[in-house]
Amino acid sequence: MTADDGRSDTANKAEPGRRWFGWTIEPERPALTILIAFALSLGGSLALAALIGALLPEAQAPDFSWYLGKGMFTVVVLALITPAIETLILAGIASTLLRWMRPVHAVLLSSLGWALAHSTSAPIWGLVIWWPFLIFATLYLVWKKRSLWWGLFIPFAIHALQNLPMAVAIGYPGLLPFG
Repeated sequence: MTADDGRSDTANKAEPGRRWFGWTIEPERPALTILIAFALSLGGSLALAALIGALLPEAQAPDFSWYLGKGMFTVVVLALITPAIETLILAGIASTLLRWMRPVHAVLLSSLGWALAHSTSAPIWGLVIWWPFLIFATLYLVWKKRSLWWGLFIPFAIHALQNLPMAVAIGYPGLLPFG
């Protein structure tokens, strides 16, 4: 075995994509999964937000004014409590959907449901939210194969990291350059 992922050279040659994309298929290498998924989730959300902002500049943004300037309370609620609750709900929905459909369909329907739910506070927000929830639901199903704890922890960690910069910007206005 000479490959850095613990697999033989023969196995890596037989599955060249596995070395880079295995994190979406098998519950292995949690730190790498969190790092890659966070980058894809946040990057995709920011790209969608920029595109929607350019196409629909008058669109209503979500209102977080109630949390504005409330410091650590805002950070804890938006970056820890909300992702924890939403991850538990996501797990229940995705697991239930798996009883009636294939995993890819459960992930797509779940992320659509999250988009609709987030659209209730700002209609355009759902167009941005579906992408990270697509990633969260996928990783829940992948990591649930390892254990329920991992299935909950991986999407929660990515969700918390995704929410953290904006939670800090809202809780501590002016602290970050984009807040």
